[in-house]
Amino acid sequence: MSSLTVHRPPHRLELTSYDLLAPQLSGGKDSAVMMAVFMEAARSAGVEDRVISYHSSLGVLEWPSVVFEGIRYPGVSELAAVQSAAFGVPADRHIEVTRTMPGPDGSPMPRSLLTEIAAYGRFPRMGSPYCRKYAKEGVVSTAWTPMVSRLKRELGRPVRILKVMGLRSDEGPDRKKRPAFRTVLANSARVVDEWLPVKDWLTDAVKEWHADAPVPYCWTYDSAPGAGDWRGNSRCSCSLCSYASLPDLLLSSVRRPRLADLYAEVEYVRGDSFRADRRIADLIRHAKACGAPDPGVVCPDDGPEFTALENQVRSALRVKPRKEPELARDSGSRPMCDGCSAHT
Repeated sequence: MSSLTVHRPPHRLELTSYDLLAPQLSGGKDSAVMMAVFMEAARSAGVEDRVISYHSSLGVLEWPSVVFEGIRYPGVSELAAVQSAAFGVPADRHIEVTRTMPGPDGSPMPRSLLTEIAAYGRFPRMGSPYCRKYAKEGVVSTAWTPMVSRLKRELGRPVRILKVMGLRSDEGPDRKKRPAFRTVLANSARVVDEWLPVKDWLTDAVKEWHADAPVPYCWTYDSAPGAGDWRGNSRCSCSLCSYASLPDLLLSSVRRPRLADLYAEVEYVRGDSFRADRRIADLIRHAKACGAPDPGVVCPDDGPEFTALENQVRSALRVKPRKEPELARDSGSRPMCDGCSAHT
């Protein structure tokens, strides 16, 4: 059978036909809305006991918790767990997964996406978003395997899984094209369908929902933690994402300067560019020379987890990359500091 079959959703999605209902929580604003909509449907169908939520942690690369003016604001991993619990999923049915590697003592330790980028030799690109499979989709799929093996023996047929995500058309042209329902995998062990229940929600509607939501949204969406103005980062994925807008990247680079410098180190050693049209070193220079948006808060990134990330990345950089770099396009006609247009 084809491993990627796109088709129209049924007139009414029969949640009772699935053995596992698996919402994927990023901890961002959209996954909270998705969880509310999805869990209402699951309760109506009487199948909330089949729900196991998943968060694919990006470790140090995702937005951490911060303390601002004496108040602690949670990071996205914590928010994902809060979102799951707030809409009725027991704590033992929320699972955080991450890709691992053997540590110095042989025990597993997180292997960062930035380490993989350093080892691979290229940053993710449009048309080659390998970061999603490496750090998110593949990790969750692997986490399903023990359950799939057990249920397949018990049921005598492929296990049916519904993967539920909070992607929306408003987020970009690639997500606008993505069907609200599709079969993403079908083999002798499992059939995985994907459902985007809030695909047609507009960004303003999501923000309005959060005004009375039972869960907080991530601090990075605001100009400063707790400001409530939605004037910070527009997206809450990797702190420094190759697909983010220039204003988001400038703000992120001043909110997490040590992390931005580590990305620039990978860029310098490998010779590849952070984006097809921009180098992160230029973004950092622009933020310093022309003034980036006020960060509101700066993450110190001075803990042992960040030190471990630096060691991982630098170790990977000492080895020949698996791929030759794909250099940025000539952006000479689009100067970085031309009227500070990158801020808008």
